[in-house]
Amino acid sequence: MSSTAHHDERIAKMTFASVYPHYITKVEKKGRTKDELHQVIEWLTGYDEAKLNALIEEKVTFETFFQAATLNPNAHLIKGVICGYRVEEIENALTQQVRYLDKLVDELAKGKKMEKILRAS
Repeated sequence: MSSTAHHDERIAKMTFASVYPHYITKVEKKGRTKDELHQVIEWLTGYDEAKLNALIEEKVTFETFFQAATLNPNAHLIKGVICGYRVEEIENALTQQVRYLDKLVDELAKGKKMEKILRAS
């Protein structure tokens, strides 16, 4: 599915730090922990806690956040609908990566087992 250039640009310029508290609230409301959220983020991006905190402090955009990330080789296994878009069909690479993260956070909040979220074989 293609999104508009305006939509992709908006996502690219949004700061990770502005969305991160919403991720925490979402997962904690459903009985999951900040540590589990960090585990999911680390699996997708390769960022450990120290690097993640530094990026939040620097208020980096999603564009910078994902440019510096080492995307997990199994990220392509993330499938499904998020925000009305089927993640595997999103054409813009950055928008797709942000939606991968959104999908993983959703799965965590919905109580999915960590092995399933992290696409363990």
